[in-house]
Amino acid sequence: MTSPRTDPDAPGRPSAGGAATAPTPARRGRQAVSDRRAVAIVVGIQLAISLGYYAVMAHLVLHLRHDLGMLAGTIAVVLGIRVAIQYMLYLPAGAITDAIGPARTGALACGLRATAFALLGFTSGFGELLCAAVVMAVGGALFHPAAQSMLAGVTPAHRSRGFAAYVIVGQLGAVAGPPIGLVLLAGGFWLLSAVTAGAWAAGAVLFMLLRREPGNPRTDTPADTPADTPADTPADTRLDVRALAEGVSVALRDRGFLRYALIAAPVTLLTNQIATVVPLTGVGSGATTLFFCVVAAATAAIQPWCAGGGRGERPWLLRSGLLCAGTGYLVLLAVPPDGGDRTAVLVAAAVLHGLAAGLTQSAVFQTITRCAPPQRFGAYFGLLSFLSGVVSLAGGFAVGPLLDAGSQGMATALVGLGLVAALSAAALRLPRPHPPGRGSA
Repeated sequence: MTSPRTDPDAPGRPSAGGAATAPTPARRGRQAVSDRRAVAIVVGIQLAISLGYYAVMAHLVLHLRHDLGMLAGTIAVVLGIRVAIQYMLYLPAGAITDAIGPARTGALACGLRATAFALLGFTSGFGELLCAAVVMAVGGALFHPAAQSMLAGVTPAHRSRGFAAYVIVGQLGAVAGPPIGLVLLAGGFWLLSAVTAGAWAAGAVLFMLLRREPGNPRTDTPADTPADTPADTPADTRLDVRALAEGVSVALRDRGFLRYALIAAPVTLLTNQIATVVPLTGVGSGATTLFFCVVAAATAAIQPWCAGGGRGERPWLLRSGLLCAGTGYLVLLAVPPDGGDRTAVLVAAAVLHGLAAGLTQSAVFQTITRCAPPQRFGAYFGLLSFLSGVVSLAGGFAVGPLLDAGSQGMATALVGLGLVAALSAAALRLPRPHPPGRGSA
C-alpha cells in the first residue's frame, strides 16, 4: 500500500507524523517513471510464469497417469493437497509480504515455484510428487500477495490499468500455455518442466530488480519501517513473528473488512467450480476447450472497462460479478443433449463466467487497496484468500457428491451455486476505506 507520506497524488494530505507537503514536479516525474517500471516488470513476470504454469498443468495429469503409471486417486489427492495447503498458507504469507516487502517475497515465491517445477521433471513416485506439490503450494501462497501488493503500492493513476494488464496477461497464459506445452512435450516432460522452471527463475530475478527502485523506497519497505526512510538505507529483513501476528491481528480486528471478507468468500468457489462442472456435463472435449477459451477471452476483454472511470472501487462491480456467476450456472441448466443450440448455450454461459471472473478480480483488488492500512495489503489479501479457500474447499466437498448423482444431482448443484451467488450479492456491503493519514496500527 502507498503510505500517505509518499503518495504524490495526495498533496496537502496530512502525514502520520508531520505537516502536509506537496511533491515537486521532478518528484512526480520520478514517481511516474518508477510506477510504470514496476507495473511493466510485474506484468512481464505474470506473462512468463502464466505461460509456464499452464503449459505444465495442462499436461501434468496425463504424464503422471500414463507415463509414470500413478493411480488416478493418488494424483487427485496430491493435487488437492496442493490447493488446500496454498489457501491455508495465504494468511501468514500475506503477513510475510508486509514484513519483508513484496519484492523479496516475490523473488522467494518464484524461486520456490522454479524448484517445484524442476522437481516435477524428475518425479517418479508418490514421495517426490508430494514434495513438489508442497513446494509449489508454498510458492503460490507467497506469489499472489507479493505481486498484487506491488501493484497496490503504485499511484492510483497506474494502479487500475496495471492490475487490468496483470489479469489480461494471466488469461493469455491460460489460453496460449497448453499449446506451448504440447510443443515442448515432444522433447519429453523433463524439457517442459525445465523451461517452466526457467521462466519462474527469471521471475525471481525480475522481482529482485524491484527491491530498490530509484525514488520509490516503498517498493520494499517493511511494515514497521518509517515511510520516509531513504532509498539507500538497508532495511532490516529479519522475520519478526510478533510483527507477523500483529499484521494478521490488524486485519482480524477490522470488523468491517472481516464482514466483507466473509460475504465475498464464495467468489473463489463460484469462479473455480466451473472447471469441474463443465467437463462433467458430457459436452465433449472440444466444447469444453471452447468454453474455457471464451471464459479467458471475456475475462481479459472486460479489464479495460473495469480500469476506467474508477469502476473497480464501486460497490456494484462485485455484486454484478457474483450475479454473472450465478446466472452462468443457471444457464448451464439449459444445455440441450445435442444439436447446434448446445454450442450457443455454452458460449453464453462462458461469457457470463468470464465476466464474473473479470469483474470480481478487479473489485476485490480495489476493495483491499482501499481498505488496508498502509503497508498492510498483504495481511488483508491473505485474510480474504484464506476464507475464500475454506469456502471453496467446503463447497467442493458439497458439490462433488451431487455431480456424481446423475442429471438430477447436477441440476441441484447448479441451482445451489446460483443461489450462493445471489445470497452473497444481496448481503454484500463494502467496508469503509482506511482513513488517510493514520498509521498501520
